[in-house]
This record gives sequence, structure tokens and C-alpha cells, in this order.
Amino acid sequence: MMPGARESLLDAACAALARRPWATVRMVDVAASAGVSRQTLYNEFGSKEGLARALVRREADGYLAGVEQALATHTDARERLAATAEWTAASARENDLVRAMLTGCWSERLPSPTLSAVPSSSAVPAQRRADGPLPSPGDLVAIVRDRAVAVLTGPGTPRADTGELARSCELVVRLALSCVAAPPGGGDGGVAELVRGTLHRQGV
Repeated sequence: MMPGARESLLDAACAALARRPWATVRMVDVAASAGVSRQTLYNEFGSKEGLARALVRREADGYLAGVEQALATHTDARERLAATAEWTAASARENDLVRAMLTGCWSERLPSPTLSAVPSSSAVPAQRRADGPLPSPGDLVAIVRDRAVAVLTGPGTPRADTGELARSCELVVRLALSCVAAPPGGGDGGVAELVRGTLHRQGV
């Protein structure tokens, strides 16, 4: 398969999902929109379920890449965590799949693949990864928490300090998720201010 065709198919599936419920998205239409044959689509993803898993995996990876970028944006720990919270709230607001992954609330419009691994006979490495376990909301909270801790701690940081920091980082992620469910006043600035205030009280 030509390089980039997998991404084109995922883009086409995403565009189709924006227009209609996943249950009515047809593989033949996704293939036509991406400019490939239906057989090529099946060779790459195996099935519509495989396409759904790949779509969810890509959106999870994109969200986590944005977390890495947010954590690298500032030098101040509080601002790094505020940026991470803003990214989390904005991603969930703008991307229905990210919102579903972060909250566990999958609407009938969306694909809802099982989060556990499924048997995979795919020869495509990216599809074998998509057929593996998909992250639950708890998994994503833990991944973001652990990445934040890794960025914010230097070598030789005492374990006790790391434990406190991990609790603060997890609190930030959970605050951001609460803002997804019930947005604060002031838009994204409201999320960041909430996080800054909480971290200030915690002495971070």
C-alpha cells in the first residue's frame, strides 16, 4: 500500500463520521473518498471494526502528542500543567472521539470498539497495534499523569516528592475532565485559572 494511503483512509472515515452516524458509514464510500479500492481498505484494516479501532487509536495518539507539546510549552511547572489542562478540555470539546475516550461516554453516533485487545491476523504493523488494547479513561489519566511527572521531575528527585507531584498531576487531569463535563465560565481561560488556583493552594 502506498505511503499515506492509510492516513487518507482514516481522514476519509473521520470526515464521513462528521456527517453521519458510524452505523451508516459505508466502507465503499470511505474507500472512494480516499481514492482507493474497497479491497485496499479491507487489506489495510480487515473490517469496519478494524477501521474503527484504528481511528480511535489515531485520535488517542494525537491527543497524547498534544499533551507532550503542552508540557514542553513553558518552563514553569504550574504553567505546563495549566497548558495540559487547556489542551485536554479543548481537545474534548472539538473532537467527539477524544471526548468519548476521556469520559467513557460513547454516543450512538460514534464507533465504540471494545477496549480490550482483539485477535489480529493483520500483516500491517499499525493495524496490529490498533487491534491491541485501546486506552480507557483511567488509562489516559494515568498516561498523562505519568508523562507530566516525567517532564517535571529531574534526576535524583526524592520518591516522596514524586508521589506528591503525581497526585497533583492527576488532580489537574481530573479537573480538566470535570471542565469537559461542566465547562467553567470564561472559556479555556477558565480551565487554566482553575488549575493555577488549585496548584497554588497545593504549593506546586
